[in-house]
Amino acid sequence: MEYRRFGRLGYQVSEVGYGMWGIAGGEGGWSGADDVTGREALAESIRHGCNFFDTAWIYGRGHSEELLGQLLEEHQEKRLYVATKIPPKDRKWPSTRDSRLADVFPEDHILEYTRKSLDGLGTESIDLLQFHVWEDSWADDPQWQDPIRRLKDEGVVKGVGISVNRWEPTNVLKTLDTGLVDAVQVIYNIFDQAPEDELFAACQERDIAVIARVPFDEGTLTGTLTHETTWPEDDWRSSYFVPENLHASVDRADRLKKVVPADMTMPELALRFILRHPAVSTVIPGMRSVRHVAANLGVSGAEPLSPELYAELRRHRWDRTPTAWSQ
Repeated sequence: MEYRRFGRLGYQVSEVGYGMWGIAGGEGGWSGADDVTGREALAESIRHGCNFFDTAWIYGRGHSEELLGQLLEEHQEKRLYVATKIPPKDRKWPSTRDSRLADVFPEDHILEYTRKSLDGLGTESIDLLQFHVWEDSWADDPQWQDPIRRLKDEGVVKGVGISVNRWEPTNVLKTLDTGLVDAVQVIYNIFDQAPEDELFAACQERDIAVIARVPFDEGTLTGTLTHETTWPEDDWRSSYFVPENLHASVDRADRLKKVVPADMTMPELALRFILRHPAVSTVIPGMRSVRHVAANLGVSGAEPLSPELYAELRRHRWDRTPTAWSQ
């Protein structure tokens, strides 16, 4: 496993981290999750050198944090980095331009869920506490700044991050100027290249870490979806991959398949594309099985993609704007 510096926080984190949304299950999550398989996958990631884990209270309503807390307890001899997220109080993903900070992240809510996360994780501090939605119009509001400064001063929170809304990579730039943000989590993959336009340079100038999420475009970039793919009704993907999105996504993935090298899988290509950018501190694919762990973490340290292949992948950029189904 190769490691990268996590911005000004100085953590040395695995360049391929662990995104824990898919293993927690529960309402609004991914179907098919079970704790036995999840624990096996987490343990396998440790054996491969993974030391960065991204979770959130909303993943299983605290259950994902509890699973991670058990992992921390079992591996106290290792330095494992924990990133979690405060859910919006109004439970709306994403926030909108009409969202009021007082309804989404009031001070008492920030403090309450920081404590919930600490209890679930079983730790005295959190390496990275992230806001799970964001509006840049909130940047200068003391309602979030004051509790964050307090938590940092108390040592309860070591770093603060923003998880940027889907397809809105610039909806955080003003907030970066506050000096309170240590990391930005953003969707970045072969299709979603927009963070390169402004966000990455802004983070590099300020020594802010970048967490690349959704590397496989919610499954499209695994190359396994078809126009006929369906999910259980309670699976989040059933509401995201509406026909309009599923058909367009599969068509683009099919075009991409034509340029995948014979000795490479599409998921490997997707991860290597992301890791080629120097602004990226870590990429966090979801890994729900030991097989996924071995495949994804095995990409670390691979040779950079050739300039010719990289140039071809850049032609697959797909700029999208938020819609009713893109939560």
